[in-house]
Order: sequence, then C-alpha cells, then structure tokens
Amino acid sequence: MKIADILSGDLIIPELTSKNKKEVLEELVSVIVKQNKLINKEELIEVLLEREQLGSTGIGDGIAIPHGKLKNIGALLASFGKSIDGVDFDSMDGKPTHLFFLLVAPENSAGIHLKALARISRLLKDSSFKQDLMEAKLKDDLFKTIIERDEK
Repeated sequence: MKIADILSGDLIIPELTSKNKKEVLEELVSVIVKQNKLINKEELIEVLLEREQLGSTGIGDGIAIPHGKLKNIGALLASFGKSIDGVDFDSMDGKPTHLFFLLVAPENSAGIHLKALARISRLLKDSSFKQDLMEAKLKDDLFKTIIERDEK
C-alpha cells in the first residue's frame, strides 16, 4: 500500500490554524468532506473524538495519527496537516504535536487500516523526513516530500 493511493495534494493543509484537538480534527476532516460530499462531517468528527477518548493518537515526538472507522465509505481516506506552533493533542510525551496524518477506514476493514497506520508510523520515525515536512511550506512541497519518501 502506498500513501499516494489515499492522499492527494488537495488533502494536505500546510498550515493548520487550530489551537486544540477538536479544531485540528475539524480542519483535517473538512478537506476530506470537500472531496467526498456523501460523508457527514459531524459524524466523522464524533467517530474520531470517540477514538481519542480510548487513548490519544498523539504518539509523541510531534506526531499524531488520528484514525477511525466510518460506515458507508468504500475505501481508506486520508488527510495531512502541519501546525507550525504545535497543538496540545494529549500526546504520550506531553509535547505539542506538529504533524497530523488522519486516516478513515471503512467500518468492516481491518487489514488495510492497520497497514496504513504501520506505514505512516514507520515513515514518521525518520527524523530527516519529519524535518523535511516541517521545512516544506507549500501544499505541493509537502505532498512531494511525502510521496518521494514513501517510494523509498
């Protein structure tokens, strides 16, 4: 599975304006809903917030991978956002989160959802990749950085 299969430049937010967890999720969901008119924005945000109550998807080191499952979608969906200042996302290390990969999977899927989480986690463990993402300013630069690293 390649990230290019689920992420496009239109699903990237180069500078999140959010100041808290709920606002981050709203911003990340808004770009998905813009491309997928059949998705109910409020329902998806509720699913993601419920998942966050089980335990924060802020994995530490400035990274969060919020995710959830939704009825009535046929494929894995994703969006990406970057916060320059960082947001308190209740991360495991207590530090602000800067890089957000949102994943939404069909309700009855397990395999592809887990593969995507593992793939993104593996990529984001690379400190030079994280640095490249933080330095990229434009949507296209972020997308290119993600896709090029995913090809390796």
